[in-house]
Amino acid sequence: MPNDVLQQVVEIIRAGPHSGPGLQLYALVSTLKMDNSGYLYMLRKLRDLSPEHRQLAYGLMELMAENGNQGEAWETALKAMDEAVRGG
Repeated sequence: MPNDVLQQVVEIIRAGPHSGPGLQLYALVSTLKMDNSGYLYMLRKLRDLSPEHRQLAYGLMELMAENGNQGEAWETALKAMDEAVRGG
């Protein structure tokens, strides 16, 4: 599941790096990489996502709860997201 959620988020961000869902999911991922900050993300932003995109956001949060927000798969996905947002 972790790689599936990450891959789906990467694909959404690549398809629309400056779209609402792309930027909101990117913001969540960016927050989930900052353990020392307490993972601060405005939960009301979830209202702006479609039910499908909210499920991906919940999957990302579950991934963090399972310490999946580190390691090779996480870093690879994060790099792809960064490149899409910066290059898009």
